[in-house]
Amino acid sequence: MAKATNVWSDLVLVFCFACVLPLGPARVAAGLYNLSLTTDGPATMGTEVTISASLVVKDNGSLPLPADAHLYRFHWIHTPLTLTAKTEKNLTSTIRVVGSVPGDFPVSVWVTAVDCWMCKPLARSALVLPIKESLVGNLVVTQNTSLSWPNSYITKRSLRLSFLLHDPSDFFKSASFFYRWDFGDGTMLITDNSVVYYNYSSPGTFTVKVRVVAEWEQTKLDTTKGIIQKTGDFSTSLRLRETLQGIQILGPTLMQTFQKLTMTMNFLGSPPLHVCWGLKPQCLALEDRECHPVLVTRTSFNLTHVFQDPGDYCFIFRAENAISKAHQYHRIQVWPSSK
Repeated sequence: MAKATNVWSDLVLVFCFACVLPLGPARVAAGLYNLSLTTDGPATMGTEVTISASLVVKDNGSLPLPADAHLYRFHWIHTPLTLTAKTEKNLTSTIRVVGSVPGDFPVSVWVTAVDCWMCKPLARSALVLPIKESLVGNLVVTQNTSLSWPNSYITKRSLRLSFLLHDPSDFFKSASFFYRWDFGDGTMLITDNSVVYYNYSSPGTFTVKVRVVAEWEQTKLDTTKGIIQKTGDFSTSLRLRETLQGIQILGPTLMQTFQKLTMTMNFLGSPPLHVCWGLKPQCLALEDRECHPVLVTRTSFNLTHVFQDPGDYCFIFRAENAISKAHQYHRIQVWPSSK
């Protein structure tokens, strides 16, 4: 009986030693590594998503990675997503999964010694994978301009609007697509092309919407064929601005001293406008030190002034918006007051 007990103790010792031995490097390196996760999600239900996990060093490379990748194994938890493929190479593991229902699904992964997955992980990480019932993609708007204001474009100049489908697994390669465009100004258009061009004739803020419909033929379980359809709704907000074509000045050209002058400037362009004005004996360009800056948020601005000395004067106005600049002069003659 004692002999049997000794044999059992030896077997337990051998088993424990076999489990710990491959993990020797992992125990030493635990906490020194990270798992870098990448994915091509989010995705539409039924499409395949790729997720990759790579073992990286926390201190940006001064510590070497484990030399023998075969001593380590990646462990994934992805339920209820269906696993369609899994590969491991050079301390990188890649899985492909498919979601059959919409939702946000957690996916976790960790690395251990190859023969001891219950031991302390060398590194671990997780992400949340969104699975959508609708199509996934982006509505992109471009114009041959470079404005400093976000989502701002110029009127009377062609806009390129395109829908980019996110389908890295080519799930929809046999589908036919239809696009119903709403440009937000009362104009609607139906096309079978994912790219359209449009001009806005007036400034303002517009919401562009597009409904994308994908249709394809699929064989059912009873071997009959049917049409499957997926849709998606996408939108973006655009701000259309006009170039500053000029400044219209309304005001008198003859005044008396100590009489209140009121002038109105009408800006032929879209606000906001950075306006600079100054007063000189002659109509010459303003230096920065001579400028009185004003931020104008409308298309008109009123200026008041009282002259104390008679003479010939010139009001000088300079304005600019996000697109262009303009300047204007207004001459005025001031006579002595009759009082």
